[in-house]
Amino acid sequence: MLTQGFLAALAILPVFSTADIPGNTPQVLPNGKYEIASEGIRAQFIPYAASITNLFIRDVHGVERDVVLGFDNATYYSISRLHPHLNGVPGRYANRIKNSTFAIDGKTYHVDANDNGGRDTLHGGSDGWDYRNWTVTAHTADSITFSLVDPDGKEGFPGEVTACVTYTLTPYQWHLRMKAISTTKKTPIMLSSHDYWNLDGFQNPSTCLALNHSLHMPYARQRIAIDGIAVPTGEILANEKYGLNDFWSAPKQLGANLTDPELLGNCGTNCEGYDNCYLTNREQLGPYDWSAAPVATLASAWSGIQLDIYTDQQALQMYTCNNMNGTFALKETQGFFNDPSRPRVSEKYGCVVIEVEDWIDGINNPQWGRDKRQIFGPADDPYVLQATYKFSLNHELATRSEQRHPKKCGPKEGETPCPGHGHDDSPDDYTDDYYTEGDFMEDPPPQPSY
Repeated sequence: MLTQGFLAALAILPVFSTADIPGNTPQVLPNGKYEIASEGIRAQFIPYAASITNLFIRDVHGVERDVVLGFDNATYYSISRLHPHLNGVPGRYANRIKNSTFAIDGKTYHVDANDNGGRDTLHGGSDGWDYRNWTVTAHTADSITFSLVDPDGKEGFPGEVTACVTYTLTPYQWHLRMKAISTTKKTPIMLSSHDYWNLDGFQNPSTCLALNHSLHMPYARQRIAIDGIAVPTGEILANEKYGLNDFWSAPKQLGANLTDPELLGNCGTNCEGYDNCYLTNREQLGPYDWSAAPVATLASAWSGIQLDIYTDQQALQMYTCNNMNGTFALKETQGFFNDPSRPRVSEKYGCVVIEVEDWIDGINNPQWGRDKRQIFGPADDPYVLQATYKFSLNHELATRSEQRHPKKCGPKEGETPCPGHGHDDSPDDYTDDYYTEGDFMEDPPPQPSY
């Protein structure tokens, strides 16, 4: 039975029109995936975790690349024991909750402690929102909407929450709209989109990794300090210019600091890489239009595919797939075939996750003043997350890369993967394909101090 809260959630959903694409009608594919499309972009989704499973963009070589990790068959998402929160909607509270506890109005709540041997909660618990089947409530040629009712007490969280997520494609863009209503009690709500990117579709003949991807987060001069198990300590750290976590002063490749001794421990004890929450801080500077400028730009010099991320959220969690160990299989739309030097798996650093969200564990750090963005009750406005992912081709970057690293092979006409040959990646491979600042913006925006 539909609850009043669920009906209210449906009522506040934005309305999107169907793109006028000749011959493009809503499709449910034989593998159980729902497909939508617009000019220059097509995507597939499943009800499990309201996940995106495939996202196809054509690159500078004229080849369509599937740029997100995933499984070929929709049913495998709920079967596989490899569950890296794959391209779904974590909830009802994304990221970690210290000691698996929080307090609202003086009452302490204990939620499912599913991480680090029971020392904290990750992405809403053992049966969080990205472990559940959502309901498809609308499906058009260019848009799909999923809904979920999360009952009072589930995973220890107070109150019922109803949620709706709408994904819409417009030419070369993917739009996300998430809304959630607490119908009975005050409760924490913080969502995200946990997407695993490789803008080469794992088909770069020179590397199977994403360390060649360049990242620019122009507002991210600060990050949240974490302890050895990646739980926030409450401290806000400065990202020093030219330092390990400087992605704001100019774009740089994800592997640029691969040999820096400080990389070990940057994301927790014995963690080597990035799994950090960077603050965008725009609201501290006054009114702003979140759709006017990207908070992050990810690009591959090989494919030339550039992704600009726009969002109304105040933080970005960036994770370089440090825990991938070569056991996660690629889809049929990715990687190489019949090449023993390139196993059809995602290796460590083979992808990157950029989660749009609010300040992690803000519910346990009242000094940050995040309650209005993270605690919601029946009398409050709904929780809202908005994001737009804009795709383009950076021909200048691809040309510079081609001049430095001539292709060993390339896709033939009508052939998706090129028969490349991998090599062992060395730090030098990630030091010469930087953008110049002029590729995106002349000067980084000003930042507030704390």
